[in-house]
Amino acid sequence: MKKNTVRFYVTITIVKIATKILKLLGRNATHLPGWMANKLCPDFLGHLEKPERLVYITGTNGKTTVSNLTAEVLKDNGYDYINNASGSNVSEGVVSALLSKSSFFGKSRCKLAVLEVDERYSPLIYPYMPPDYLLCTNLFRDSYKRNAHTEFISGVLNSQIPKHTKLILNGEDLISNHLAMENERRYFGINCPDGHSSSDNIIKDIVACPNCGALLKYDYIRYNHIGRAHCPNCDFGSPELDYSVEKIDYENQRCLIKMPGGTCEFKLIGSNVTDIYNMLAAIALLSELGLEVSQIQKSFEIIKVVESRYYSENVHGKELVISLAKGQNPIACSRICDFIRHETGTKAVVCMMDDCYDAKESSENIAWIFDIDFEFLNDASVKQIVLTGVRNADYHLRLLMAGIPEEKIVLCDKEEDAASYVDYAAVDKIYILHDIYSVQYENAKKVYQDLKNRLEERGEEA
Repeated sequence: MKKNTVRFYVTITIVKIATKILKLLGRNATHLPGWMANKLCPDFLGHLEKPERLVYITGTNGKTTVSNLTAEVLKDNGYDYINNASGSNVSEGVVSALLSKSSFFGKSRCKLAVLEVDERYSPLIYPYMPPDYLLCTNLFRDSYKRNAHTEFISGVLNSQIPKHTKLILNGEDLISNHLAMENERRYFGINCPDGHSSSDNIIKDIVACPNCGALLKYDYIRYNHIGRAHCPNCDFGSPELDYSVEKIDYENQRCLIKMPGGTCEFKLIGSNVTDIYNMLAAIALLSELGLEVSQIQKSFEIIKVVESRYYSENVHGKELVISLAKGQNPIACSRICDFIRHETGTKAVVCMMDDCYDAKESSENIAWIFDIDFEFLNDASVKQIVLTGVRNADYHLRLLMAGIPEEKIVLCDKEEDAASYVDYAAVDKIYILHDIYSVQYENAKKVYQDLKNRLEERGEEA
């Protein structure tokens, strides 16, 4: 913590007044206060007192879910903590979150902070507020315009991770689990054959040993490059797991997790393999923070995935599902396609994954569409795919390249009309896949409600 200056006190006064005004206007005040603070005092974060224990959660996919799960368990067990679940994961969001629990003099009112941090923003955050714990969910290629190369992102993180930081890493991701090798660490992963596995992905971000260049030998691949592998020429390879899922019972939604203190049973929060990784990551972090196993187990009995990420309900015998499919991120989109093909019953898929809701100054790059494993939807159980929005022709071409029959594909120029194109009689389940932006989510909710209304009308007529 730096010595406070007149500039800092002027800034914190202005920002706290602005925060009160925003809240009176019904705003969340989770980004603008941080933006103002950084503009008025560029080293503002360095003047705030660091909580006694500071946890950062980062990674390409799953960091929001892991952060939310961790926060829910802490809340359920009576912890007072700082969290940016309702705000952004960039420097402005982190500053806003810390500021919300700080005094006028920059003193922290909480002893614990659990913050989701975008991996690209680590150089703007870690030097001022170094973490005591860092959980990295995984590292994949992501948006082409920001972090399309995993070596670049891992290099950014490696240059910023303090030597005292304890790491909690995915033991089945050979990229993230080799971060800051001198640091103390714990590994988590799935150590059983019944975790849904698929190795037929387009993208594999690590195929050769980074030490000697030899082709890696994979014992198994869970998806993309997630799995266990070793180099035949040197000692590079997957580590032993400290927290591991040993058995999964999908029917009863339970799993057995081996922990340092023994093997314990937990309720699953979802059937997707990524849900299991996210759940396990949160459990490992909470355990390292000192929570008792019984506390974590009890909380997971009542936790649900945030509805903006995944929600389903049964409407007159049809299952209606709305799910996030993170735009410009081919791995995340491939995971939901793989999940859909493994689900039972016949399905229709409504794609609402346009990236046109991004910042106006950004340049759209549709190459990521061709990295998505749409081949997973070339399945007999998928009866119809409705492509919506301004990019529907691009998606149409990609689906044809994936071998999906033309007769299964429907083009819909206006997203709001999607429900009128669905063949309700031919399917048991309808999936709506939407991008991460709030505008797209709101549009997806409208389509969801339209689908629900039509299903209810059909049910009443029957």
